[in-house]
Amino acid sequence: MEVIPIYIAGGINGFESPAAEYQQRPLSLDELLVTHPSATFIGKVKGDSMTGIGIFDGDLVIVDRSATIKNGQVIVANLNGEFVCKMIDLKRRLLLSSNNEYPDVVINQYDDFSIEGVVTYSIRCHDEAINLCSR
Repeated sequence: MEVIPIYIAGGINGFESPAAEYQQRPLSLDELLVTHPSATFIGKVKGDSMTGIGIFDGDLVIVDRSATIKNGQVIVANLNGEFVCKMIDLKRRLLLSSNNEYPDVVINQYDDFSIEGVVTYSIRCHDEAINLCSR
């Protein structure tokens, strides 16, 4: 990953800013967004079932496989061979959408079901001309 420098400059003339030593500070999105690098993957969202919480079609989700699953969290799971991004209701064994147009999905004992990880961040590209995800 290429590090993008961030330039910080004060708007005061005549004396050196106390932040002068921080004028160029590298920013690593890996360090900022990924807590467990060896247990993290990025997925591309397809569909609109999670729009109520701000996850839209085409967004990227950062998924941590090492995180402890808690009730109500947004997760990525494999349900009968298909990856889904939903909220988990552990008590009632349900996958919940955040869009009222989609019903809750019951996780039956005969389903092939595994939780792949917890969604820690979602990322959206606002300029389709440079959207790397659409390639």
